[in-house]
Amino acid sequence: MWVILGYCLAFAVVNVGLIWRIAVRPGVSTRRRMFALVVDNLAGIVTITVGGEPMLPVYSVMLSMTVGYGMRYGRNYLLLATGFALASLCLIIQLTPFLREHPAVAVMMILTMLVLPSFVYFLLSRLHIALNETQAANEAKSRFLAQASHDLRQPIHSISLFTACLRDASLGTDERRLVDNIDRALSAVEQLFRSLLDIYTLNQGEVNPRLETVDVDALLSGLAGQNSEAANWAGVEIRVRPCRQHIHSDPALLRTLLQNLMSNAFKYAPGKPVLMACRQRAGKLSIGVYDMGRGIPATHLPHLCNEFYRVREERDQDIEGVGLGLSIVNRVATLLKLHVGINSRLEKGTAVVLSGLPIVNALQAAPTPDIDWNKHLLGGLRVLLIEDNYNVLQATAMLLRKWGCDVQTAPATPEASVDCDLVVTDFDLDRSATGADCIRYLSELHGRRIPAIVITGHAIQHVQQSLNDPQIPVLSKPVRPAELRSLLLSFKMDLLQTATPDRASLAGP
Repeated sequence: MWVILGYCLAFAVVNVGLIWRIAVRPGVSTRRRMFALVVDNLAGIVTITVGGEPMLPVYSVMLSMTVGYGMRYGRNYLLLATGFALASLCLIIQLTPFLREHPAVAVMMILTMLVLPSFVYFLLSRLHIALNETQAANEAKSRFLAQASHDLRQPIHSISLFTACLRDASLGTDERRLVDNIDRALSAVEQLFRSLLDIYTLNQGEVNPRLETVDVDALLSGLAGQNSEAANWAGVEIRVRPCRQHIHSDPALLRTLLQNLMSNAFKYAPGKPVLMACRQRAGKLSIGVYDMGRGIPATHLPHLCNEFYRVREERDQDIEGVGLGLSIVNRVATLLKLHVGINSRLEKGTAVVLSGLPIVNALQAAPTPDIDWNKHLLGGLRVLLIEDNYNVLQATAMLLRKWGCDVQTAPATPEASVDCDLVVTDFDLDRSATGADCIRYLSELHGRRIPAIVITGHAIQHVQQSLNDPQIPVLSKPVRPAELRSLLLSFKMDLLQTATPDRASLAGP
């Protein structure tokens, strides 16, 4: 008995060392798994051969250990573990007098070691096939949704630009109300497409955070401005509590998180104020979106982040959406290593808080010139617009000209040099070139870097990787006119700072 205890102690020391090694260097290691497999089988051999007949029940531990390797690591490890177990069992039979005297018991042990792992191997194979079929079906569904989203984005994108042109025209009260209704319907469809494309991108594993220093106050103020029209439609007052902190995060992904939370607040708390506020704790920042809506019953809270889950109660009015908003929030927050906290009280409201944002010290920003944008707007900005879809090309050109831009259009990459301040191009031009190819070609043609904006109906992360230039902003279709105009204004401001005398027309009349 003391001999067995000594062996057990030795194997325990080895196992503790193995666990320590895993803690120090986590991850998949084939060598480590092989070492553990050998140690486990040696422990079984020593225990049964030294202990004799009383220790034969340890065989059940060896059997479960063999099956466990297959369940944890897959079918190949199951075959390997079964081979090791059979070899160990043969050695045990040779070294154990009881098993030599009772060959029927030995044969039954060998058969059991063959039959049970074989059955488990069969089940794992069926499971593997089912998982592959499910994965293929999900990928096909995601590709279909992404392609359908892309194809439908083009007409919706052009309609939104045409309505923006109508809004700037001299319309009567009734006509302006009709344009507002069209805009509202387009906004709902746009949000749906953005959600579908976000889910597709996340499912494909194509989202990689690009961390940089983010001005929280500018981020929240920008979101409030972009959502002012949607808030007006919902009768919501957006309140932003000033925050003079800077954080280290991905601004695009963080904007996606907060945009989904704002959209939910507009839908489920119409006519009530919505607050965006921050709280600092232990060197981390939390950003919360608080509404004063009807609240969410406690039974729904654990399921809110499930895909396509919607809170529906009897006699609820029909609210647009498919239940993807909080699922996207949860998955993107996981990528950014943030925690999503949801608190809600019936008839009091709901608070969704993103916590864990690291606070950083920001360099002092350079002072921006005092430019009267209401006076100058985009007058004098020379834009080369490249778009292969005729309707989108005409709608975008019309809108840019209404804003005061000098616009030249092209359905594909122009062969000759075009004098311009900025290129606005679609990413998918034709089969021979992309927007990235077009920008590179024009830069080589001009002998300098050409400022550019890329518009796409595909995943922004994929387009950013193709461009490989963080200074080129990427907008997702359908583009909000206010978002495009804001970006054009920032480009014009940069050009004004470096304008030469021959470009004095940039300053406007």
